[in-house]
Amino acid sequence: MTIWVPEDDGHADLASHDTFAAGAPHNTFARLRREAPLHWQDWEGGEGFWNVTRHSDVARLIADWKRLSSARGIRMEDQSYEEYLARRTFQETDPPEHTRTRAKLVRAFSKNTIAGFEDQIRELCAEILDAALEKGDFDATKEIARELPMRMLGRIIGTPDADLPWLVEKGDALIANTDPDFTDHVLDKLETDEFRMMPFNSPAGAELYAYAKDLMASKAARGDTEGVLHLILQPDKDGSVISETEFRNFFCLLVAAGNDTTRYSIAAGIHALAHRPELLAQMQAGEVWETAADEIIRWATPTLYFRRTATEDFEMHSARVRAGDKVLLWFASANRDETAFDDPFEVNLARDPNPHLAFGQGGPHVCLGSHLARLEVRVLFQELARRVRAIEPAGPHRFLRSNFVGGIKELPVRVTAA
Repeated sequence: MTIWVPEDDGHADLASHDTFAAGAPHNTFARLRREAPLHWQDWEGGEGFWNVTRHSDVARLIADWKRLSSARGIRMEDQSYEEYLARRTFQETDPPEHTRTRAKLVRAFSKNTIAGFEDQIRELCAEILDAALEKGDFDATKEIARELPMRMLGRIIGTPDADLPWLVEKGDALIANTDPDFTDHVLDKLETDEFRMMPFNSPAGAELYAYAKDLMASKAARGDTEGVLHLILQPDKDGSVISETEFRNFFCLLVAAGNDTTRYSIAAGIHALAHRPELLAQMQAGEVWETAADEIIRWATPTLYFRRTATEDFEMHSARVRAGDKVLLWFASANRDETAFDDPFEVNLARDPNPHLAFGQGGPHVCLGSHLARLEVRVLFQELARRVRAIEPAGPHRFLRSNFVGGIKELPVRVTAA
């Protein structure tokens, strides 16, 4: 049974969010990998940009931060320098500034530290799955995939459980700000620049700003110095500290990116199980757990691209990139590149090696939460495989309307308990 077949005609507009509402346009990516691996695209919404689609090129360029800078934004949208300074997180900085900020957080997200969360994650998975499976028919994105990263978010940033649905709702409004199911302030349909100084140009940023300020005041009153939010506020070796705006932007990033990407990886994995019963059988046999999480994450590739800005002229594939040009590194294409993966459109839970680039591997901006994402995905599917005998589709699934974050936002399934 086929898991999913791309619907695009091979000439999709990669700048259009509507293109991705039917899933990533993999026929277009395949054509570009063959015919134009460095492809210039004009764009009515702003300055045009280069598309990089081959795995080898994305892997090489993601590490070349001196030539391709993050310090002009990581999405295709144009912004003034003033807007960039107001919105940026440490994702939108280059070394050495990026390195200094990252150094404060790396211990909190290290492999050993994250491994200590496994029992908590397993307990959460049991609660979430037992509640969902009682229903028989349900939306797996809402009832399972959304729940686990949301609840772990609360553990990491130290927020009350009662606040988590609201936080995730605001995070969705930020990172899915092109989908009218998640926000009334749809980015490409704006008629105002009222929120141009907010993260993702969204009013949700202002609400999260206010929440972060109140949260830290409450922590300070209790003498609470635990967790990642405390770490980011510590001085650098030279004594400098991040500004209030930088802290609040970091909080918005943590809420949005820390929830959505794992959610859509889990949803993609459940969708695959619903269409390929043998995958569930492989999980139940228990021989794929060293490799399954990375394959599910490769298959999902929830972050579709990161944008960089050229700092100098350079040539590649007989084309010339000019200093100041925007360059989009398409992880969604790289992770389906047939020169890097055997049968890239098949889910192979035993795939090894698996050189996927879903975490931006190879450069200074490799995903800080990669160990947590892998652990959440592995444990969730271990617990799911123990509890079910069959999973099948119970209706059409729906994709997010976004060319930046890709995922299944609605996934009706029917589950038979073990």
